[in-house]
Amino acid sequence: MRKSKTLAKIRSGEMIRTCVMGHYIPAYVCHAARAGYDCIWVDLEHRSMTNREVEALLAFSHLFDIDIMLRPPTLEKTLLYRHLEDGAAGLMIPHVSTADKAKMLVDAVKFPPLGDRGLDNAGLDADFHIHDADEYVAWANRETFLCVQIETPQAVHNADAIAAVEGVDLIFVGPGDLGLRLRQSGEMTLDEAWEIVAAACRKHNKAFGGPMVAAGEMQKRKDQGAQLLVNSSEFHGWSIGLSQDSRKFDALH
Repeated sequence: MRKSKTLAKIRSGEMIRTCVMGHYIPAYVCHAARAGYDCIWVDLEHRSMTNREVEALLAFSHLFDIDIMLRPPTLEKTLLYRHLEDGAAGLMIPHVSTADKAKMLVDAVKFPPLGDRGLDNAGLDADFHIHDADEYVAWANRETFLCVQIETPQAVHNADAIAAVEGVDLIFVGPGDLGLRLRQSGEMTLDEAWEIVAAACRKHNKAFGGPMVAAGEMQKRKDQGAQLLVNSSEFHGWSIGLSQDSRKFDALH
């Protein structure tokens, strides 16, 4: 059974090199792994793939030994842990604004004694093999992770309580939704929200991170203690590559 690179980096205090994918591009999994990334955030909240496409990407992630952190389109319990059975290293859940919601998610995706996930132990995560149940459960709780997103002012105010929830492995600041809501409320800046989350994670020994495209932003958040650093996507590759290649036409006589 595969070990999570994300969790290994969390435990060693190292940064987690993370990129994003929202479309079915199997080759991207391979190239991200070869480029030295530890984790791919696959977004199904704002993008759509078939179940078979998702299963294929997860299989490719095992082939090339890179984590996939899946952001699912639903909170239905059985569908959440089915993604883990299909090989996802972790799940990232949007809009987690309360400790109660975080506890509900732990209940869904962690096995007892942490949660109440259903047992199958015959999927890709278990190498399609019926293992000793106790061994499999211990492995799954140890090598799959739950990441919750802080995307509302309420979530920032509850950051300490959310970070204190046992079974939450990683906290993700979503600057798009959070920044929008903070600009509307005016109650704090996005930088102040980052610091509140960082302080809560330091207090409860939880890893945190988020998207950081600019080099200066990456350094700033790393200095703040962030481990999950997200800095690239297939959109970025397409836009840069297409722009550079398009300019070659301008040089033709």
